[in-house]
Amino acid sequence: MRAEFPDFRLGSVLATSFTGTLSERHGSPVERIPAPHRLIDWLAVNGLAVDSCTTAQLDRARELRESIHAAATAAALQDALPAFAVEVINDFSAQGRAAATLTPEGKRRWRLSSASCVEDALGVIAADAISIIAGERDGKLALCASPTCQAAFFDISQSRTRKWCDMNTCGNRQKKARFKANQRENPRSAE
Repeated sequence: MRAEFPDFRLGSVLATSFTGTLSERHGSPVERIPAPHRLIDWLAVNGLAVDSCTTAQLDRARELRESIHAAATAAALQDALPAFAVEVINDFSAQGRAAATLTPEGKRRWRLSSASCVEDALGVIAADAISIIAGERDGKLALCASPTCQAAFFDISQSRTRKWCDMNTCGNRQKKARFKANQRENPRSAE
C-alpha cells in the first residue's frame, strides 16, 4: 500500500468498515479510496482480492458505500430506510457472483468469479450490509459520538454501549479534547 494515502480504518464488520473509507463526514472529509488502486488495496486487505478496477467501478463502489452509510445511519436512528439506498444495496447484492468457501481452519473465505471481480466483491459487501441492517447478526448499529465523524458502526461489545467507531481515532480525539477543556477550566488540577 502506498504511503501517500491515509491509512484504512479496519474493523471486524465488512460493510461498516467499507463506509469508513470516507471518514470525518461532518468535519473535513477524508477519502481513503481516492483512486481505483486504493479500492483494490482495501478489497485485498479485507479478503476480497481483485486484479483490477476502473474509474467507473470505483464510482459504483462509492455509490454502494454511500447507500450503506445512509441505510445504516437510518437503522441506527430507528428511522425509515431511504428507498434509494435500499435499491442500490439490493442491486449490488443481486449482481454479485461470489461464493462462500470454507477453509481447512474452519473460516469463511469468498471466491470471486474471474469475469467481474470488483462487482462480485461489492456484492459481498452489500450482502453483509443487508445482514446487519436487517438485524440478522448479534450486535447493534450505532453512530460515532464524535461530532465530526458520526460514522455508522456495528457494536458487538457485550454491553452494546460503544460510543466511537474507533477508539484509537475518534475516541482518543474526544478524550483529549475533554481533558484539554478540563485543564482550561481547572488550571490548578494540572499541578
